[in-house]
Amino acid sequence: MDRVDAFGDDALGDLDAVGAVEALRGGSVSATELVDAAIARAEAVNPALNGLAYEAFERARARARQATPYGGYFDGVPSFIKDNVAVAGMPTREGADAWEARPAPADGDFARAYLATGLVPLGKTQLSEFGFSASAEHPRLGPVRNPWNVEHTAGASSSGSGAFVAAGVVPIAHANDGGGSIRIPAACNGLVGLKPSRGRLPLDKNVRQMPLRIVHNGVLTRSVRDTAAFYREMERIVAGPKLPPVGDVTGPGAERLHVAVCTRSIARDSAPEIVELTLKTATLLEELGHRVSVIDNPIPARFIDDFLLYWSFLAFALVRGGQRMFGETFDRSRLDNLTLGLERHAARNLVRLPTALARLARTRRITSRLHGTYDVLLTPTLADVTPRIGHLDPTADYQQVIDRLIEWVAFTPLQNVTGEPAISLPLAHSASGLPVGMMFSAPLGHDARLLALAYELEQARPWRTISD
Repeated sequence: MDRVDAFGDDALGDLDAVGAVEALRGGSVSATELVDAAIARAEAVNPALNGLAYEAFERARARARQATPYGGYFDGVPSFIKDNVAVAGMPTREGADAWEARPAPADGDFARAYLATGLVPLGKTQLSEFGFSASAEHPRLGPVRNPWNVEHTAGASSSGSGAFVAAGVVPIAHANDGGGSIRIPAACNGLVGLKPSRGRLPLDKNVRQMPLRIVHNGVLTRSVRDTAAFYREMERIVAGPKLPPVGDVTGPGAERLHVAVCTRSIARDSAPEIVELTLKTATLLEELGHRVSVIDNPIPARFIDDFLLYWSFLAFALVRGGQRMFGETFDRSRLDNLTLGLERHAARNLVRLPTALARLARTRRITSRLHGTYDVLLTPTLADVTPRIGHLDPTADYQQVIDRLIEWVAFTPLQNVTGEPAISLPLAHSASGLPVGMMFSAPLGHDARLLALAYELEQARPWRTISD
């Protein structure tokens, strides 16, 4: 197995983000040393992983030399931002090369809050074109590879961030999720990935204007405490939404939960190995004193067609409005087959879109009834093991790619539609040694419940990192 491991005997060592904060405050390392270590690691592994979309190394060094300009909790901790949000002075390429991207004149709403935590961005990470595919395999920009085995995908549109955190380049990186792209790279790369409740974190204007706000910002980390600390700090920065606060979650909760377990997605049965690993996780929950019930999937099959139509409509808006959004250099002929196929699917079915949107909006009625009985829902994050590079090749026939996407990304889109929180935890490994994620979801606003459960599971079954 061809692993890529950036961990070493430098200022970062094997520190997570909270550990780096403690080292900074204790005086054993400086922000400059942490940033220099992360840059050296990025330079060492990026040729193999291809996770870097835009380099801002000198800017990061200059930022590290400053005297806490933000005063945020993570001040001085190196990180990356995914290349689909606006950061002042950096271009936004959206995982495409179909136009000449120019530096953004100002931070978007999300970057403004993210940077206020004190995190130091080394640049931007690569994604699939516009985030439409669950594997970043651009025909000209190249694939983003999984550090556990470079023959496999790093998963979804936050794949660059996932690959860099798992490989040890940085302890924490931005990710966002419109159909699973926080949770999928968490599952593929052995990370913690919480898609928060809708409204928990700010969105840039372009995604706030969507008819149905399926996109959620977040982070990828190697530890539950890093994810919990990030949401605690963002809650101190961002004006409070109409949601129960996350607060400062620092360990397992005392409450014993009623957990529903479902291994069948809307589209298909999970692969036998995935079913077995999910049921082993259910057994662990029972051993910890939680009540577990196995259920059938309550979501109607039409959800797949409705979500695909809305997903396609987003591609339609981007392709048809490309010159207006990205400038006169926009060239649709440089887009991949998946994006163009989605655009065609939407064009043929636009008359059905209002009905599809109305049905999607009603999906939360089903999950609300489910959560009236169960505190948490456990499913696999993905219906099968992480595929090899090429399985989701965006230059292949559109129907082949979309069929394979629907089969693999079978569980995660539900919470994008309902807005409910869901977290992927690296609680299992496949027979081939690749990480396998287990996904837990909860009612809207109950992000803290998921973090407390994640702490408990992390303590009960500590997960491996690449360096182990």
